[in-house]
Amino acid sequence: MTTVTDAEHGHKNITRRRFLTAATSAVGAVVAGMVAVPLVDSLEPTAAAEAASSTTVDLTPIEPGMQVTVPWQKKPVIVINRTPEMLASLKETMDKGILKDPLCKVPQQPPYCTNMYRSRVPEWYVGIRICNHLCCIPHYRPKKGSVAPWWLGGFHCPCHGSMYDLSCRVIQGSPAPHNMAVPEYELSTEKMSATITHMYPKAHLC
Repeated sequence: MTTVTDAEHGHKNITRRRFLTAATSAVGAVVAGMVAVPLVDSLEPTAAAEAASSTTVDLTPIEPGMQVTVPWQKKPVIVINRTPEMLASLKETMDKGILKDPLCKVPQQPPYCTNMYRSRVPEWYVGIRICNHLCCIPHYRPKKGSVAPWWLGGFHCPCHGSMYDLSCRVIQGSPAPHNMAVPEYELSTEKMSATITHMYPKAHLC
């Protein structure tokens, strides 16, 4: 008759517990993997679905001089209701000769926005609020002299000092190489709405 000592019995128990722990962990890992894959897939929309998504902005509450920022495809989009004084500053900025690309020759906007206003309608500006230097979010600074004595209003990126006018055209001396991007959009002054539809394929964010 074989006698099992307490030490041997304890060793067998430890070995059995280790086996059960390992087996349970392995099963758990497989189950976790089975759950994780569908979850990750659900968090990654297809490119087609993302391209098809659009955002409509109600322009009614945006008073002259105001700007609002709305999310669109994980990007901040700005809509500005520009006053006659703000529109006049765009010409004045061009006359000073301080813009890198005043005539919008770099395709940072759809063809219908290749103008001084970079918009379909002069008063309403729609653009992506991302500095194309290092993808920072510039601050809206419409007040004259609020950034520098010569400042006529626009956007200022406090991270690295890039500056843009009220059409988001980059000012010389800024580290940002180009004007900020303008997406493709539709605008109705009758319905007082703007619908952002697609990213202009030739434009670069940063």
